[in-house]
Amino acid sequence: MRFKLILAFVDDDKTDALLDAARNAGATGATIINNARGEGLKKARGIFGMEITTQRDVLLFLVEEHHCRRILETIAEVGEFDDSSGTGIALQLDVEDALGVKHQINSLSEELKDEI
Repeated sequence: MRFKLILAFVDDDKTDALLDAARNAGATGATIINNARGEGLKKARGIFGMEITTQRDVLLFLVEEHHCRRILETIAEVGEFDDSSGTGIALQLDVEDALGVKHQINSLSEELKDEI
């Protein structure tokens, strides 16, 4: 079984909605890294020219490759990534090997058997 890693960088107020959407699209779990900081094309400035930074979360999903594109597109749609600048980004990376996912593999194997 082959896996991909989806990384999503999102405003912390969208994290729960994206986790629910990803699970509904086929993700079996996630790891969340809180309090990341991001910077877009332009630095946001507020009163007196001070920088404004919003708290971001980094969501990591280890997903079976057949589900990856659907999950990635769902995350982008729910997070409204293409609607305006600074809403978030998501990307996928190939995973060479993964350990500690035996229970996920068993569950996914049954699920994929039903789809085929």
